[in-house]
Amino acid sequence: MKKKHNIPQEELKTKYTTTKLRAKDTKGSILQLIKTLKGYKVAVAFGLIFAVVSQVLSLVVPFMLIRMIEDVYAQDARLVTTTGLLIVLVLVLGAVLQYFQGILFGTISARIAKDLRTKITKKINSLPLQYFDTTSYGDIMSRLTNDVNVVGYTLENSLSNLITSATMLIGIPILMFIISWQLTLVALCEIPLCLIVVLVIVKFNQKYFVRQQKYLGEMNGHIEEIYSAHNVVKAFNGEEKAYKEFSQINEALRISGRKAQFYSSLIHPIVNFIGNIVYVSICLFGAYIAIQTNNFLFAASIAGFMTYIKMFNQPLSTLGTISSSIQQAAAASERVFDFLSQPEQPKEADNLVKLENVKGKVEFVDVNFGYTPERQIIKNFNFTAKPGQKIAIVGPTGAGKTTIVNLLMRFYEVDSGDIKIDGVSIKDMRREDVRSLFGMVLQDTWLFEGTIKENLRFGNANATDQQIVEACKLANVDHFIRTQPGGYDCLLNEDCAISAGQKQLLTIARAMIQNAPMLIFDEATSSVDTRTETLLQKAMDRLTKGRTSFVIAHRLSTIKNSDQIIVMKDGNIVEIGKHKKLLEQNGFYAELYYSQFEREVVEEDANETRRI
Repeated sequence: MKKKHNIPQEELKTKYTTTKLRAKDTKGSILQLIKTLKGYKVAVAFGLIFAVVSQVLSLVVPFMLIRMIEDVYAQDARLVTTTGLLIVLVLVLGAVLQYFQGILFGTISARIAKDLRTKITKKINSLPLQYFDTTSYGDIMSRLTNDVNVVGYTLENSLSNLITSATMLIGIPILMFIISWQLTLVALCEIPLCLIVVLVIVKFNQKYFVRQQKYLGEMNGHIEEIYSAHNVVKAFNGEEKAYKEFSQINEALRISGRKAQFYSSLIHPIVNFIGNIVYVSICLFGAYIAIQTNNFLFAASIAGFMTYIKMFNQPLSTLGTISSSIQQAAAASERVFDFLSQPEQPKEADNLVKLENVKGKVEFVDVNFGYTPERQIIKNFNFTAKPGQKIAIVGPTGAGKTTIVNLLMRFYEVDSGDIKIDGVSIKDMRREDVRSLFGMVLQDTWLFEGTIKENLRFGNANATDQQIVEACKLANVDHFIRTQPGGYDCLLNEDCAISAGQKQLLTIARAMIQNAPMLIFDEATSSVDTRTETLLQKAMDRLTKGRTSFVIAHRLSTIKNSDQIIVMKDGNIVEIGKHKKLLEQNGFYAELYYSQFEREVVEEDANETRRI
C-alpha cells in the first residue's frame, strides 16, 4: 500500500509561495522572439498571405448571402444559382488556404524550436563551470524542453490566430459600414471596452505566468536531484523530506498556475458579455430602423449584419486567448533568452599553439584562484612536475586538491599566475587541445548508455578492436567483459548490474585507449574494496608508466611510490617530497598518514575480532 504523506498546510507556506517573481523584460523577450522569425521571411510571408486571404474569403460569404437573398426577392433564379456556386467555391478555396497556412506555421514553429534547442545545447558547451555550480541541471533541462515547447506551441497557434483576428477586426467593420453606417457605429463601441479589459488583465496577470515557468524549472531541478540520488534518499530515510519539499514547490506551482489561468479565463466571458450587450443593442436599433423605413431589403441586410456581429465577437474573444498564450510564451522565452545571454567563456584567439611530441613538463607559477572574490582557494601555488613523474596531491577536504586539477584542465581560469605545459602557457592553447593532453579517471565513474565498446571508444573514436582488447587486458577487465552477454557488445543501461570497481576498471581502460600523454586520477580508488583496489593499482601503474600523472588520493597507502607528493592545506603547499622523506620530517603529512594508518589497524583488529 502506498504511504500517505500528511503534511500540514502551514508547512507548505514557504519561500516558494511567497517569492515575488516578476517579468524582467517581457517586451524585450517578445521582440527577441519576433526576431527569430527573420530567418523564415519567405515562409512567414506566404503564411500571412494565406491567412489574410482565407479570412477575407470567409468575410465575403455573409455579404454574398445578403445579395443572394436580394436575388431571391427579385425572383432571379440564374443569379441565385450563380451566387450559390460562388459561395461554395469561396468556401473551398478558403479551406485550402487555411490548410497550407497551418502547414507553414507548423513547420516554422518546429524549426524555430529546433533552432532554440540547438542554441541552448551549444550554449551549454560554451558556458563556464561557475554557471553550473549555481544552476540546477533540472532547471536547464526545463528551459530546453518545457520553455522551448511553450514558445513553439505559441508560434504555431497564436501567430496565425493573431493575423486572422487582425484581418477580421479590420475587414468586418468595413463590410458592416457598407451595410449600415448607423449600426456599425454602435458595434464599434465594443472595441475600446474589450481592449481595456484585455490590457488590464494582461498587465496584471504576467507575473503569474513568470512564476509558473520559474517553479516548473525548480520542480524539474528537484526531481532530477532526488531521483539521481535515490539510493541516498532511501538510505537516510529522506522520502518524507523529499516529498515535503516537492509538495512545497508543487503547491507554489499550483497557486501560480491557478492564478494565471483564473485571470486569463476572465477575458473570454467578459468580452462575450460586452459582445452580447452590443448584439442586443444592434438588434433593437436595427429593428427600429426597419420598422421606421418599412424596407424589406434593409431587414435582409440586418440578418447579414448580425452574422458579422457574431463574427466580430470571435476575434475579440480570440485576442483574449492569444494574450494568455503570448504571456506564457513571453515568460518562457524570457527564461530561454536569459540563458542564451549568460556570459560565455572568453573567446580564444586563432593563432594559438598546439603542442606536438609532448614531453609532459607541467609548471604552476604563482597561481591564485578563488571561485568567488571573497573565497580564495589557491594562494601563490608554485610547483614543477618533470616529464614522466607521478605526482600525488594529498590533503584534508577543502584543501584545494581537485581545484588544482580543474585549473590544469582549464575548467576554470586562474585569477593570476600561470600554468605551463612544456614551457607553453595553457592560456596560449585551445581548451580542447589542453584537455586532449590528459586522460582522466575520476571518482564518479560515468558510463553512457551504449555498448561497452562504444563507452571505451569515447575518448578515441578511431581505436581498433585489437587496441580495445589489449587495453582491457592491461586494465584487468577483459575477463569481466567476456562474461557479459554479448561481450564487448554488451549494452550498458539501467538493467545492467555492474559494480563500482568494474566501472572504475572500464574507465581506466578507456583512459588507456585514449592514449593521452598525461594522466589525472581523482580519487579513482576511493569507492572500491581492497582486492579491487589492488587490481586498479596495477592497472594504474601500467597506465602511468612513462607518462606525467597527477593522483589525488585520500588513501595515502596508494601513493607511496609517487615521485613527488604535494601536501596541501588551506590552498597552500605545506610540504613536498617523497613518502619516506615526508614521514621523516614528522610534519603534516606524517600526521595524516599515521592517523589514517591507525584507523586502518583498528578496522583490521575489529574485523579479526568478529572472525574469532
